[in-house]
Amino acid sequence: MQYTKPMIDLVYEIRRRVEPDVKPGVKMANPELLKELADYYHQAKDTITKTLIKELLTLAGNEWRALLQSGDHKSDLAKQVVKVYRGQTTLEDAPKQEVRSGLLVNPPPAKPVRMYRGHPVD
Repeated sequence: MQYTKPMIDLVYEIRRRVEPDVKPGVKMANPELLKELADYYHQAKDTITKTLIKELLTLAGNEWRALLQSGDHKSDLAKQVVKVYRGQTTLEDAPKQEVRSGLLVNPPPAKPVRMYRGHPVD
């Protein structure tokens, strides 16, 4: 997502107004910024903060704005995780999680592949 100047200004103002426990997550380096703000929108008590978040998500696009209008504020947007390898930062889709009978089930972790000079070792 490309942030425009008005969006950056809104993020700075929102960071100034949110509660201290939410403040560390409200920064431009956070790839989940808009989703976290959409979640915070439903529990925020300050009307000005809610208006600023609504404006930011409106500028971000219709799919983000839909997070505020739906009763269920959990999104189907793909979660992403930040991977850093030798100083290069990339975003990759997070592994899917299943819900069975109300419980969150994670797939078993894959056994790490040992590498030597860029090639897998048995």
